[in-house]
Amino acid sequence: TINYVLNNKAKSVVLASHLGRPDGTRNMKYSLKPVADELSKLLKKPVTFLDDCVGPAVEEACKDPPPGTVILLENLRFHIEEEGKGVDAEKKKVKADPEKVKEFRASLRRLANVYVNDAFGTAHRAHSSMMGDGFDIRAAGFLLKKELEYFNKALHEPEKPFLAILGGAKVADKIQLIENMLDRVDEMIIGGGMAFTFLNVLNGMKIGSSLFDKEGAGIVSALKEKAEKKGVRLNLPVDFVIGDKFAEDAKVDVADINTGIPDGWMGLDIGPKSLENFCQAVGRAKLIVWNGPMGVFEWKSFEKG
Repeated sequence: TINYVLNNKAKSVVLASHLGRPDGTRNMKYSLKPVADELSKLLKKPVTFLDDCVGPAVEEACKDPPPGTVILLENLRFHIEEEGKGVDAEKKKVKADPEKVKEFRASLRRLANVYVNDAFGTAHRAHSSMMGDGFDIRAAGFLLKKELEYFNKALHEPEKPFLAILGGAKVADKIQLIENMLDRVDEMIIGGGMAFTFLNVLNGMKIGSSLFDKEGAGIVSALKEKAEKKGVRLNLPVDFVIGDKFAEDAKVDVADINTGIPDGWMGLDIGPKSLENFCQAVGRAKLIVWNGPMGVFEWKSFEKG
């Protein structure tokens, strides 16, 4: 996408992105500076890195750069106005001031004439950089186009066997996705936090302090019935990597579907037997749609799933 616009009369390109979850604070662990260095190698040309993404200095740098300039802005999520929420110095959740959000979006608008979204993974979010506010010309990039084409193929012309892998925390958040996929797939894997709601409702399994979605619990049996009616093979975890707290330094143990998860412990990843079972399901499939992680992959103890 970047090369295409440079080769088709765009004078310069301003790249905006995010990394991690700095929650509206300037946490340099999530700086995009290393991305600029790597991107420069990939493009085989210099990439100008700016240490902010909005404001007078950034606007001035983007106003009239030499032809062919590629500019990368600092992490959008260093500003609370990008996501509309974050945390304060005391780690308390705070919301962005609506007027400051407008100012933030207006500053982004002043950086370019044309808006291109190439971020399929965040295109559904109502974040400031995703809205394209104020741009007369808005377009999809080639990566976004490619992902939409794959998504369309998965929904309308899937190769068989077709497998859906669904993770994440809440059943209620994924109800529409699960319902739709059950009409199309041959096999489904349910992992992540929402697996514990399924296992508790369907098997009466003890889940300790694991995530439990009360709202979603009421629809689990109906989803199971639909899977059976449609002939969809439903794969749930049979063992788990558990922690004594939701933290990177948690004590780690394993539990299975027969013993359940002890009180005071929580499931934070799928276990080795589940991994083996799910790998076999992956091996059977010709097409896979994957949405959501199997565990808390950000922490080494719970990343294997």
